[in-house]
Amino acid sequence: MSAATDKARFFLEQSVPELKEYERKKLFTKDEITSIIKKRSDFEHKLNARGAAPVDFVRYVEYEMNLETLRKKRVKRLGIRSAGHSGQRRIYFILDRATRKFHGDLNLWIQYIEYARKQKANKKLSIIFTDALRFHPTSAELWVYAAKYVLDDHADMSQARSYMQRGLRFCKSSRNLWLQYAKLELIYIAKLIARQRILGLDEERPTKVEVAGEGLDGDMIALPDITDEDINPTRNDGEVDQQALQNLNSTPALTGAIPIAIFDAAMRNFHNDDRFGADFYDMVLEFQDAPCLQKILGHVVDTMRAHKPTSPRTQICYIRFPTAGIHVTSAEFPRALGTSLVRLRESALTHDLAQEVVSWLQPIADTEDLDPSLKKVILATLRTAERAASKE
Repeated sequence: MSAATDKARFFLEQSVPELKEYERKKLFTKDEITSIIKKRSDFEHKLNARGAAPVDFVRYVEYEMNLETLRKKRVKRLGIRSAGHSGQRRIYFILDRATRKFHGDLNLWIQYIEYARKQKANKKLSIIFTDALRFHPTSAELWVYAAKYVLDDHADMSQARSYMQRGLRFCKSSRNLWLQYAKLELIYIAKLIARQRILGLDEERPTKVEVAGEGLDGDMIALPDITDEDINPTRNDGEVDQQALQNLNSTPALTGAIPIAIFDAAMRNFHNDDRFGADFYDMVLEFQDAPCLQKILGHVVDTMRAHKPTSPRTQICYIRFPTAGIHVTSAEFPRALGTSLVRLRESALTHDLAQEVVSWLQPIADTEDLDPSLKKVILATLRTAERAASKE
């Protein structure tokens, strides 16, 4: 107990200059400072005693965060230019101690990351991510979090890919990681398309580009080659190099070659599981405006039909495919739906397939402003499917 007390006293003494400055600048009264000292003393004794738990660190951090918020408000109200000591360093110190003591607690790492991200401490974040992933290499969620962070906050797709590829070395059996990797690529495509539209370069896309490489090689997916120029087109004297941006249309970054490569590698890894194929199809379908939507979904359907042609999941993907990317109220939808219904009639309407058909058509039937004759056809098909689904 003596060692714990000595440690607590040591950490408390480090905050003396900070508290003296608070008193000198009249940020806190003597009574408030006495209360701060007592609170910190209680926390430090808990943290340094035997039986300390992660929740003790969390409560300490929450207290310091609230104190820092109050300090900032008073600095602003009193018009103090030089605020002097900041509670930010102390919060980092507590979080660092927490993750060192309980490095197996993923929630503590996430709290540490979230705080550093909020403070825009990019260099520190890089170190925290490295440490967190070293202790939790099998956490697929953490690899996804790291990849999304570098893409969202720094637009660094190369680093995001690196996180995903490394994550797959440790979490190859995580279906969500494979899906999130492909989703990240589609988000990146959406960002590139938005950029081109802003610059007035949203022209028709060239035809397909073949995927280079064969699946996983040394635990890495053989992705098509993408140069730095593809990702960050050059600028000359502050002007956009339009030719470079137009050339981007023909690279794998926009043709869907990378999501297809990820899908192929994942299907080999999961032994052509139709459930994964259906999940991948639904994920891609979220990106309705992606220029490569039809190409990717077509490849998914072809692969599923080649390996699991009789699966209800394969059949519903094949049936739905003609309507992919077409809004239900558009002029093109009735023709596309007609093709889908022809495919449905050609399939044996089993109990499982009927349930899939109901799940697909019900939201369409509920769409506002749907053409009355189209709705009539959909409702008739729904009734047939519901009858088939009710039979065991």
